[in-house]
Amino acid sequence: MTSAIVASELVRYYGDLLAVDHVNFEVQQGEIFGYLGPNGAGKTTTIKILTGLLKPSEGTARVGGYDILRDIHEIKGLIGIVPEVSNVYDELTAWDNLIFAAELYDVSRSEREKRATEFLGMFDLYDRRDSKVGGFSKGMKRRLTIAMALIHRPSILFLDEPTTGLDARSAVFVRDLIRSLNDEGITVFLTTHYIEEADQLCDRVAIISEGRIVASGAPERLKSLVLGVHIVEVSFDRVNGGVVHDLEAISGCDAVVKQGDKFNLYTQEPAEVLPGLMGYAEERALRVISLNTLKPRLEDVFLKMTAPVGG
Repeated sequence: MTSAIVASELVRYYGDLLAVDHVNFEVQQGEIFGYLGPNGAGKTTTIKILTGLLKPSEGTARVGGYDILRDIHEIKGLIGIVPEVSNVYDELTAWDNLIFAAELYDVSRSEREKRATEFLGMFDLYDRRDSKVGGFSKGMKRRLTIAMALIHRPSILFLDEPTTGLDARSAVFVRDLIRSLNDEGITVFLTTHYIEEADQLCDRVAIISEGRIVASGAPERLKSLVLGVHIVEVSFDRVNGGVVHDLEAISGCDAVVKQGDKFNLYTQEPAEVLPGLMGYAEERALRVISLNTLKPRLEDVFLKMTAPVGG
């Protein structure tokens, strides 16, 4: 399979801060590749290096077969970039934003209006084509930003946290759009800190923490890394202070995470944890509302791989 992106020993310093630490990965043509990590892990810096907005301190990469240090002009013709913060011009109309983007990408005059009309329709913005973008919602601005990134029909699309801050309806629209674009053959490089989003969309993911890639592979394969871990999920009819600390003291329990009104107990010995859990509820006159055992999720891999050393 042809590689769309190959990163080789990428390093980037900001002063004394090591933001990207000898990163290596490969993205195959036609796949959705997720770059997953907490805020500040180095995701945006990596995208900026791959798209020519920053030079690496060390290492190199190839995008579409071109070297990022020598062939950035050729690369820019192949890629579309959707930054975390929408880069639309509020004082311009939606139509003028698209025409301007088409001009920047050297789309021929005969094609600009045709493509602007096409993409405004595709992104459900045609009726607002003559409205200034300053009055658009965040979701509408995000849709227009993606349209601007696609106006020159790139083969590789970089999306930096595309659904951050969007309402649920807009986030679903963007995720469905990513799938549709990928079905058309566009390679997608997606950064996100939303684990569920990566699990739903990505063929493969790389997990980055403190500038280093700590795990990579297909989501289901990564989940197998924590197959020895079992999760017992429980909820009670009422919750008092100190529950997490008390549950952690149950024999066989390795860790406890509270999620909403539920508690997830991580263990390698569920048969040992369950009697202790029921004993805990009985001692405090708590009624167990729900009790489930869960398979490991990509979130569990993420938590395990990004945990602080010694934490």
